[in-house]
Amino acid sequence: MEHYGTSASVDKNKAMVEYLQQYGIIRSKKVAEVMEAVDRGLFVPGGSPPYVDSPMQIGYNATISAPHMHATCLELLKEHLQPGMHALDVGSGTGYLTACFAMMVGPQGRAVGVEHIPELVASSIENIKKSAAALLLNEGSLSVHVTDGRSGWPDLAPYDAIHVGAAAPEIPQPLIEQLKPGGRMVIPVGTVFQDLKVVDKKLDGSVNIRSETSVRYVPLTSRAAQLRNY
Repeated sequence: MEHYGTSASVDKNKAMVEYLQQYGIIRSKKVAEVMEAVDRGLFVPGGSPPYVDSPMQIGYNATISAPHMHATCLELLKEHLQPGMHALDVGSGTGYLTACFAMMVGPQGRAVGVEHIPELVASSIENIKKSAAALLLNEGSLSVHVTDGRSGWPDLAPYDAIHVGAAAPEIPQPLIEQLKPGGRMVIPVGTVFQDLKVVDKKLDGSVNIRSETSVRYVPLTSRAAQLRNY
């Protein structure tokens, strides 16, 4: 029975990817492959329908983004997630996108997730252990750490790709500093109204910022503020 459940889950994950391809959100073979390889069902709390295209609550006033947002961010970052590159996932939550990054940069690269809720870090590591990225976690090219994401993770900087999974009132300066020249960051910015910003750091260190689309994310905030009233 367990085996049957697993294959059904894989089929549903594949159907989710096909849906996103059909609607033009997944445009590249690379993003389709990684989203097929990393089963979203392993990263969504039990009782939630993991393959439905909407965000889900994951506890601690946090959410996992809708599949179309993950696909959008992977498409925007794919050139900066080549084998051997360094990627940072800020507000890594369930660990889903961190696992996708790790699969893309491979064993020679580094994928780092940072999250300020220790319980989410612990559960995300358990999720990753069940996923296609388990070996990368064991070998150390994928790691998840408890820290305030607004400070990034300087130890493995600079990063070719930075993804921020919560909305900041403005782009945190440490993240701009940790972005490699030639690198790209994708970050939702704003309070009531938010835009997904694409931040490209040119080779001379200058920064170009453009808006990709309007979004709604939970705020990028302190642990205390996030857990208030939880």
